[in-house]
Amino acid sequence: MPTIALYVCRQTVCSSLSMACDAFALANRLAGKPLFELQRFSLDAQPVDLDFARIRVDGGLALAEQADLLMLPATGSAIDLSLAANAALLPWLAQRPVNQAIASLCSSAFLLGAAGLLDGRRATTHWALASQFRQRFALVQLEIDELLCHDGNLYSSGGAHAGLDLCLYLIARHAGEWLAQQVANALVFDSQRGRQSRFAPLLPASGSADSPLAPLLQWMQRHHAEPIDLKRLAERANCSPRTLLRRFKSSTGLTPNDYLQRLRIGAAQTALRQPTRSLEQVAAQVGYADRATFAKLFKQLCGETPGAFRRRMQQAP
Repeated sequence: MPTIALYVCRQTVCSSLSMACDAFALANRLAGKPLFELQRFSLDAQPVDLDFARIRVDGGLALAEQADLLMLPATGSAIDLSLAANAALLPWLAQRPVNQAIASLCSSAFLLGAAGLLDGRRATTHWALASQFRQRFALVQLEIDELLCHDGNLYSSGGAHAGLDLCLYLIARHAGEWLAQQVANALVFDSQRGRQSRFAPLLPASGSADSPLAPLLQWMQRHHAEPIDLKRLAERANCSPRTLLRRFKSSTGLTPNDYLQRLRIGAAQTALRQPTRSLEQVAAQVGYADRATFAKLFKQLCGETPGAFRRRMQQAP
């Protein structure tokens, strides 16, 4: 029976910890026998006070060294704070033997990265933390589209509920797909949710209303279905194409063309919710004369085809 030791610290996201505990405990109950032994540990073997709960632990690092799997629940989006507060954990993590599996949920991938465990390995984390992660850990092969990654003895998951995807994956590896599906069913959880990129916003957050680019972005939103090129945009912005490219990239992180395509695909997502319109009609409505080009770009940005998106929307409550 594998032992799973869950790390608890002041930054632990309570829902992430409880979700993992619930999944494995439910697997034990549905199997009618203990398949997983769950333990909680902290740096000093003392209880940990979270924002609204005191979490009891079974021991400290010495206890966790005996576990088959170390699991680090999410530690929130305040990455600098989390790394500083858990600095004493990092050298201990770095010394874990290769026969001890380690799993990170969501933002706790930063702890594995800071310990050097992910260098040259595949990993994922929350899509909103991708830029920070790449800046800090250039040697890691970040698979930000994936809900979960498995590379040797290392496991990682994307944002929030992707932690449950990882727990189900671990249950399936140890006890079979049937039990993992029963756990998913009991939790009313759809484990076939595609890629994490489906949940990331297509466009960056809107800048200040008094930004020099604000009028142009608003105009693009109203006219995205029209033929638009860089020259036309530069004329509206009263600057040269080269200057517009520089300002646009600095303000949005995207080129004008990338921004336009994302506007169109976002409009297509809205149009696809109306079942009376064919895919050809939707493509034309948002500015694409060719359905194939539209479908290819839609899948690239949304992680699924327009048809799959429409079917998923029709099945939603």
